[in-house]
Amino acid sequence: MRIPARLLPVLLVFAGGLSVSPAQAASGWLNWRGPDQNGVSKSSVKLPDTLALNGPNHRWSFKAHGAGAPVIADGRVYAFGFYGETTDLEEALICLDVKTGAKLWEHRFRDYLSDTTYNRYGIGAPLVDAETGNIFVESTWGQLMAFTRDGKLLWERSMVEEFGRLTFPNGRTGSLAIDGPLVITDGITANWGADGPARNRFYAFDKRTGELAWFSTPGIEPVDSSFATPVFGNLGDQRVFYAGTGCGYVVCINARTGEPVWRFHLSLAGVNADVLLLGNDTLIGVHGKENVDATSMGRLVAIKIPTEYPKGPKPLVLPATAEIWRNDEFTAFSSSPLLVNNRVYSTVATGSLLCADATTGKTIWQEKLSPDQLHASPAYADGKFYIPMQNGSVYVVKDAGDKATVVSTNPLGAPCLGAPSFYGDAVFVFTKEGLHCFGPKASAASVPPSVAFVPPAPSTAPITQLQVVPAEFALSPGQAQTFTVYGLDATGRRVRDVTSEATFAKFVPPTALVKSEVDAEIVGHVVKTTATAKLSAGALQAKWNTLVGNTRGRIVAGPGYRETFANLPLGQKNPAGEDVGFPPLAWLGARVKWHVLEQGGDKVLANRLDVILFQRTMNFIGKPEMKNYTLEADIMTDGNRRSMSSVGLVNQRYLIAMAANSRILEVTSNHERVKESVPFEAAPNTWYRLKTRVDHDATGTGGVVRAKLWEKAKPEPAAWTIEVRQPIVHAHGAPGVFAFSPQSLKRVFIDNLSLTANE
Repeated sequence: MRIPARLLPVLLVFAGGLSVSPAQAASGWLNWRGPDQNGVSKSSVKLPDTLALNGPNHRWSFKAHGAGAPVIADGRVYAFGFYGETTDLEEALICLDVKTGAKLWEHRFRDYLSDTTYNRYGIGAPLVDAETGNIFVESTWGQLMAFTRDGKLLWERSMVEEFGRLTFPNGRTGSLAIDGPLVITDGITANWGADGPARNRFYAFDKRTGELAWFSTPGIEPVDSSFATPVFGNLGDQRVFYAGTGCGYVVCINARTGEPVWRFHLSLAGVNADVLLLGNDTLIGVHGKENVDATSMGRLVAIKIPTEYPKGPKPLVLPATAEIWRNDEFTAFSSSPLLVNNRVYSTVATGSLLCADATTGKTIWQEKLSPDQLHASPAYADGKFYIPMQNGSVYVVKDAGDKATVVSTNPLGAPCLGAPSFYGDAVFVFTKEGLHCFGPKASAASVPPSVAFVPPAPSTAPITQLQVVPAEFALSPGQAQTFTVYGLDATGRRVRDVTSEATFAKFVPPTALVKSEVDAEIVGHVVKTTATAKLSAGALQAKWNTLVGNTRGRIVAGPGYRETFANLPLGQKNPAGEDVGFPPLAWLGARVKWHVLEQGGDKVLANRLDVILFQRTMNFIGKPEMKNYTLEADIMTDGNRRSMSSVGLVNQRYLIAMAANSRILEVTSNHERVKESVPFEAAPNTWYRLKTRVDHDATGTGGVVRAKLWEKAKPEPAAWTIEVRQPIVHAHGAPGVFAFSPQSLKRVFIDNLSLTANE
C-alpha cells in the first residue's frame, strides 16, 4: 500500500532538485556499517574494554529478539527485531532512548505469504536518512516502510505483491541503502514482461514518496538469495554502488539511474558479505560457498576495477584476469570484512578472526575465538575490534602486529548474529534475546552533538537525460497515476522537474516480445483508467525537447474481474510438445510459471513443470491495498491417489489451498505463524470449486478467513468448509493464484476465476 505523496506530513522545498526538511540526523551510526560503509568508527572517544552483562560498563538492556545491528541518531536507537516464537511472532521497528533504553515507540508487523522458518527473522537493520531524519526498514518478507522520527508511517511498499519478490526459508533480508533522494533495496524477483524470469534485481524508491525511480537487473539466473548491502563510491564523474548478488557476482550499478555497469563472477552461490573499496581501483570481496574455478569453499579476493565510467554496451563482464590476489583461507559466508590500516580482517566459518595484508592478500595472523561463526560481522572503534559470535559471546580484540591480543571475552547468553554499533561512548550489541548498551560509566551516557546536514550544491549542468517517476505502476480499473519527469545531467543528478513541459504517449518498445498497450487515457502527465478498463500492460514514453524517458505499467484486476482463459491465444509449444499460450500479461510474474492449454475441450490455466525453481508459485492479479473481496475458481490436480499437487487462491494475504496429497483444505499465511486445516478427500483429475473470503470483525482488528470447497458437478454447500478466526487479521492484500507441484511431477489446473466485492 502507498500513502499518496499529497498526504505526507513532510515539508518539501524544491531547490534545483534537492529537498530540504526541518528534521535532520546528519551525525550518528545511521546504517549498520557506519558513516564510511565499512564497520569502522573514526571517533576518538574512549570505549569500554569489557561488555559484561550486569558489569560496570552495562548501561541497559531491552528484551527483544534480534539478528542484526541497531542504528543510532539524535539520541535515539532504532532496532529491527521481533517478539514471540511461533504463532504470536511479530517483527518490529523499535525506537529507544539512547541514555536509558526506555521505549519511545514501536511499530509491529506480521509475516504474510512467506516461507521463512526457524525464527529466521530480524536479519537486517534499519536505516536513518541524514537529510530528513526519517527511518527506513524492510521486513523479512519484503514490506518496505518509511517512518518519521516520531514513528509515523509515511509510506510502505509490498515487494512480494507489487514486484514478485521471492521469499526463502533462511529469511535473510539485510539492510537498505540510501544515496541522495533514493532508498535502495534488492531481492530475487519474478516480475512481469521482460522482467518475468527470476533475477536478483535492485529497486530505488524516492525516499520521500515511495515512488519507484528505477529498477536494475545486473546479473544472470540466481542460485541463492543475497543480503549484501550496496557500498557507494564514485566512478569517474558518476555515482555508483557495488554489491554481491544471488547469482554469485559482484556488480557495479549506477546509483542515480540504475544502469548496470560491470560484473565479476566471484562464487557459484550467493555473495552475502559487503565489499570493501581500496583506493579507486581495487575492490575486495569474500564469500563462503563453492569457488568458480575450484571445488574448495570460500575465498577472499581483490580485483582490479575500472577507474573510469565505461562507454558503449554495458554491463561489462570483468575477466578472471581482473583478480589481483586471492586467499583461500577466508571462508566467510555472510560475515562482512573490515579494512583497517591496509589490513583486511574477517571472521570465518570456523570461528576464527583472520588478518591479511590488503596489498598482497597474505594471511598475517589468525585467532581462534569460537567453535563456528554465522552472519555476525566484526566492527572496529577506539583501536579495538568488537566481534560478536554465534556462540553468544562478544570478543574484544587488538591487533598486536604479528598476532592478536584478546582483551576480553564477554558471554551475553544468546547467539549474536549482527554487528556492533557505536554512538558516543557506547557500544550496542543485539542478540537473539536482547539489545544491550555498554559504556565506560553506567551513569553517564553521552549524546554527541548534532551536526547539521549540508546538502550538495544543486546541479546547474545541462539536462541530458530524463527520469520518469514512477518507473513502474499498477492501476485497478477506475484509478489514475500521476507522473513526475526529472531532467538529469550527464552524471545522473536531478537538475529540475520538467513535468509540465513534457508530453506523454503510449509506447511499444521495439524489443518487446508482446506488443501491447495499457487500456488507459493519457491526460497531460496523468494516466487515467475507466471502471471498465481491461487487464493490460504496456509502456509509456515521456518526451522533453529531444530527450525521452520511459515507464511501464499494468491495469490489474479489481472487483468484477472474471477470467475463463477462452480468449487467450495458443500457438506456442511447451517442452512436452503441447500447444500452449500464456496467462494475461498483467498477472504478476505468471507468464514464466503458467501456460494456457486445452483440457477437456476448454482452455484452462496449468502450472509449468519445466523450471524447478517454480515448483511452488504464487502470482498476484490485483493490488495489495484490496480488501473485502471474494475470490473463487475451479481447481484440479493431475496425478493419482498416491501422488498429487496443491492448488489454491490467495485472499487478503492468506493462502487457501487444496493440499491433495495431505487430503486437507488448508489456510496459511506463513506456515509457522498461521496454519489450520480440515480434512478433504480430493481425487485426481476431478474439478472442484474453491470460494474464499476474509471478513473483518466490528473491532476492526480481528476477523475470519473463510473458504468453501466442493466438487464442481455438485451444488454449492450452504456451510463454509473451513473458518479460521484471527485475533489480528491482515487488513488488506492482493488476490492471487497458487500452485505447488513437489519435484515438478504433477501439475494443477485453474479455470473460471472470479473476483467480486463481498456482499
